Amino acid sequence: IRSSEIYNGELYDAREDKNGWATASYNDQHWTGVVTEDFPKTHLISTYNEPIKKHEVFKPVKIFRTPKGEQVVDFGQNLVGFVQLNVKGKKGDKIVLSHAEVLDKAGNFYIDNLRAAKQLNTYILNGNEEEAYEPHFTFQGFRYVKVEGFPGELKPENLKAIALYSDMKPTGNFSTSHALINQLQHNIQWGQKGNFLDVPTDCPQRDERLGWTGDAQVFARTAAYNMQVNNFFAKWMKDVAADQLPNGSVPFVIPNVLGPSSAGSTGWADAATIIPWNMYMAYGDKKILEDQYPGMKAWVGYMEQQSKNDLWNTGFHFGDWLFYRPDDDNDGRAAITDKYLIAQCFFAHSTQLMINTAQVLGKQEDVTKYTALLQKVKDAFLKEYVTPNGRLVSGSQTAYVLALNFDMLPENLRASSAERLVQNIKDYNTHLTTGFLGTPYLCHVLTRFGYTDVAYKLLMNETYPSWLYPVKMGATTIWERWDGQKPDSSFQTPGMNSFNHYAYGAIGDWMYRAVAGIQEIEPGYKKIKIMPHVGGDLTHVAADLQTYYGTVSSHWKVNDGEIELNVTVPPNTNAIVYVPAKETENIKESGKLLSTVKGAKVTGKQAGYVTVEIGSGKYQFTSK
Repeated sequence: IRSSEIYNGELYDAREDKNGWATASYNDQHWTGVVTEDFPKTHLISTYNEPIKKHEVFKPVKIFRTPKGEQVVDFGQNLVGFVQLNVKGKKGDKIVLSHAEVLDKAGNFYIDNLRAAKQLNTYILNGNEEEAYEPHFTFQGFRYVKVEGFPGELKPENLKAIALYSDMKPTGNFSTSHALINQLQHNIQWGQKGNFLDVPTDCPQRDERLGWTGDAQVFARTAAYNMQVNNFFAKWMKDVAADQLPNGSVPFVIPNVLGPSSAGSTGWADAATIIPWNMYMAYGDKKILEDQYPGMKAWVGYMEQQSKNDLWNTGFHFGDWLFYRPDDDNDGRAAITDKYLIAQCFFAHSTQLMINTAQVLGKQEDVTKYTALLQKVKDAFLKEYVTPNGRLVSGSQTAYVLALNFDMLPENLRASSAERLVQNIKDYNTHLTTGFLGTPYLCHVLTRFGYTDVAYKLLMNETYPSWLYPVKMGATTIWERWDGQKPDSSFQTPGMNSFNHYAYGAIGDWMYRAVAGIQEIEPGYKKIKIMPHVGGDLTHVAADLQTYYGTVSSHWKVNDGEIELNVTVPPNTNAIVYVPAKETENIKESGKLLSTVKGAKVTGKQAGYVTVEIGSGKYQFTSK
């Protein structure tokens, strides 16, 4: 190995290989010994998160020449890892592998969006026999590989791509009758795989690859459906605590390689409170709350210290990052959201999570303290950002989404605010305009306030900006921007245009929770809620989740006006199932009238559902 580096790749000169160097008989008299250093052993601790391992292997789906004459291999999937090379040639032959995510409009190899990262692996042959090579201390983000210097004809058997990611156990499956939605789920999963390499990175290809806190917190709930991420995030949250500043502020990226001045942005630093709580709810393990409680308190304390009269309107904030577009006005209904309005919403949300956490840990004094603080924060929000007639001073989708999701508005203003949100969506031809901070909650809010039909329209949109637009453009991962590649196949500015960036994949949380209807009532799915939302012209949906208790399933299908809902509840748990039906008399379970089924207790009716309490087992509900 002549050089090996995370961004630029590796140079390996096989001519320098020392035969038998790892055997006892090898003469190592010309080697120089390593320098040993002593250090306090108390600083050395074991880690309990999963190691990075090799996973899926991809064979070339196409080898071709671009209009520029470049020899390029297409592996069919944007992935993170490296290419294994198998080659036979002369001593000194040099093969250069360049990596890219996309081809440009003309079909040529495109690397401008990598910025300064070279993503090059170079192999110099020793010429003895058929040689196999894969890099040692680097990884690339790519779908396409440009091959230069290959001796002879390049064939599919000469190359294979190997995916690298933390060895997290898959836990979730989600599929529907809609091929594009299924591809979206595939893209979400591969965005997670490609960016969960020991830390949750923003992107895996350009000269960045950093543990951005905002990206991680918006995606954490989706991540916990797709894979077992309890240990992954528990370890990373220890990194967050280690890098948290003495004043309680949390850096933009963890590990913090940007310095102490790059910290304290709302929605990013709130990873300190949001992720521990989400992991507790997903897995039921209080330890992450116990471990992170001091850091959670410190972050809320920082916001409290930065605020005046309980209003946090100071400091730098990224805001609703990469929302629809900053030059938009739309006759005054702009997508731009006041950054301090956002900050006040997350101030309240993190305070609420402190109340929740203090209750779980039995810290009653803190419950009282943060309950009082929360009310003051919400009162300050109303005074500063809500007009006398109940409108928000920022009329954007994100403003209303955050205000409604975090209960910033009194009960009497919520329905009208939800109406304004829906009207804003209609003003944009039923398209979203949200960025990183508004998008995760958008469809949840619409469903909560009775507009699931609008949420489905947003999910099903195939034109920009939407989740399915990149899918229609051939994406195999989630993009950083809604329009990373424009309808004319040109690209957004290369300075910030990753094609593997999981944040907008946070819609996966709504797909599991609302479309399939799998939710936790008690932490770790000790008690489960199954509440599917039939709609969007979907004829069937199937979702399964592996919990610590076993498999939770919600499969529904619609056929000729009849809804069939198949539910699995694991041992030692129970569930409340919301069966889509107006009356109990319209429901059967395994062919029997529901009223005659032992172990299934009807508990009420709610907005088009009949609620049924059940224990562990498999159930088939049918209704009309």
